Amino acid sequence: MVAIQKGTKNPNNYIIMSGDIDSRISDPNNYTDDAPGANDNATGMAGTIEAARVLSKYSFENSIIYVGLSGEEQGLFGGKGLAAYAKKKNWNIIGVINNDMIGNISGVDGVIDNRTFRIFSEPTPPNETERQRTARRFYGGEVDGISRQLARYVYKTTKTYMPEMNPKLVYRLDRFGRGGHHRPFNDAGFAGIRIMEAHENYTQQHQDIRNENGIAYGDKLEFVNFAYAQKLTAVNAITLASLAKAPLAPKSVAIGGIVEPSVKLKWSSVPEAAGYKIYWRDTTSPTWDNSRYVGNSTEFTLDGIVIDNFYFGVAAVGKDGQESVVTFPNSILR
Repeated sequence: MVAIQKGTKNPNNYIIMSGDIDSRISDPNNYTDDAPGANDNATGMAGTIEAARVLSKYSFENSIIYVGLSGEEQGLFGGKGLAAYAKKKNWNIIGVINNDMIGNISGVDGVIDNRTFRIFSEPTPPNETERQRTARRFYGGEVDGISRQLARYVYKTTKTYMPEMNPKLVYRLDRFGRGGHHRPFNDAGFAGIRIMEAHENYTQQHQDIRNENGIAYGDKLEFVNFAYAQKLTAVNAITLASLAKAPLAPKSVAIGGIVEPSVKLKWSSVPEAAGYKIYWRDTTSPTWDNSRYVGNSTEFTLDGIVIDNFYFGVAAVGKDGQESVVTFPNSILR
C-alpha cells in the first residue's frame, strides 16, 4: 500500500516512511486466530497514515512516500518487493524510515519511559566493494555508512525541534538476531533505519492472547500509549519535512591533511545548495558535535585541526537553512 506525495522540483528524489501491515500471534503463519497487533504494528501504520495526513497539506521539493509493507513476519516480502521496484525504476532514495512498534512505554525490564526511543542503523552498506573496505581500514569510517548518517540526522532533527525527547542511537542493523523492513532496502544499497520504542514488553509481542500466572499476554489495544506514539510520529514528520525541503547530500567528498596542521576537504557541488557546512567530531562520539558553515564553496581548509583526531563530513544547505544528510569522505586528496 503506497501513497506518493510528489516533489515540486525533484520528483525522483524520495524519502520513505514505512509501517508494517502485520498482526501475528505465537505462530507467524497462523492467520485465523485473533491477533490484534495493536502495537506490532498498528502503531507504525497509524503513524505513517497520520504523517501523510499532516504533511500532505504542504509542498516539498523532494517526494515523500508513505507505505504499508506486508509480509514482514513471513520474510520481509513487502520491503523486498518495494526495494526491487525502486531499483528497477531508478528511484533516488534519500532514506527509508521504518517504524515498527512505536507505542509501548512499559518495558519487560520494569522501566517506564515515554521520551526515549531507539534508532537502529547498520554501520556500513553490505554491498560496498573490497576497495572501499580496504580504504576504511586505513582511513576510518567503520561507523559512518549512509544508514548511520541518516540515523544521526534523525537524532539531530529531534534534538532541534523536540529537545524533550531522548533519541538513542543503537549501533546495530536491528535488535539482536531479529529483523525489520528497513533491511531489504539496506540490502539493495539504500540508506534505511528503524525507529521504535526503547523498552519492549515481550509478553505483548507474538503471543497468543491468554492469561497465564497472572500475566495478560497478547498485543492488545489497552497496552498502547497513544501520546508516546504521537511523539514518535512527530519525530518522523519533522525528519520527512526537513529532508523533503533540503538539497541532496554531496555525492563525493575528498579529504586530505596527512602530517599537516590542517584538514583539506573538497566535495561535489549540489544544484539546489545555497552553501555547505563542514562537520567534525571525536572518533568515539556518536554524533556530529562541531560544525562550520563555509558558504557556497566546494572546498575548504580547516586550519589548526589535526586530521588524525577527528572524523569529518560535509552537508549541503538550502536557501532556507534546511540541511542534507552528512556525507562522510569517500576519497583521498592527493
